[in-house]
Amino acid sequence: MYKLTATLAKIIFFFIAKIELKNTYKLPENGGYVITCAHRGWLEIIALGISLPRPIHFMAKKELFSRKIVAAFLTSINAFPIDRENPSPSSIKTPVKLLKSGEIVGIFPSGTRAAENAPIKRGAVTIAGLARVPIVPVTYEGPANLKDIWKCRKATITIGDPFIIEKTGKEEIGAYTEKLEREITLV
Repeated sequence: MYKLTATLAKIIFFFIAKIELKNTYKLPENGGYVITCAHRGWLEIIALGISLPRPIHFMAKKELFSRKIVAAFLTSINAFPIDRENPSPSSIKTPVKLLKSGEIVGIFPSGTRAAENAPIKRGAVTIAGLARVPIVPVTYEGPANLKDIWKCRKATITIGDPFIIEKTGKEEIGAYTEKLEREITLV
């Protein structure tokens, strides 16, 4: 279902909007990694999903999985639920397992959509550190919703420099989180 959905989205984007992907040479060729981006709308999810060369497993709030049809669709395109209010051990175990098996996990570190830059949480850094995989910061510039697509027909995804979480102490995680925040807003 992921490939079918991605193909349909690519066709729609081809006719309606253009996506420019910059710095693809910075993407790790092998193994898992965490891809992160500021979350201002829902189009960056689609743009990332159809632009990267490998499928992404996006973390999504559990509320999106409350309806069976929506849950089935989200699961079919590799999304998995996270309880943001009461995170359980699976909130960390699921993405770490995916990363260690060589998959890409998409995390929006602010945890919610925001028109302005929202402060980011430590989850992406913590997960990447536990899995011992790189974090790849990304910026998305372009339309935030369907209405904006008609006004601004171009979206730009810029891949930043991947970095590895060397130490996972509380202070180090805080410092890496600050670095990530700078990277996804200024890449």
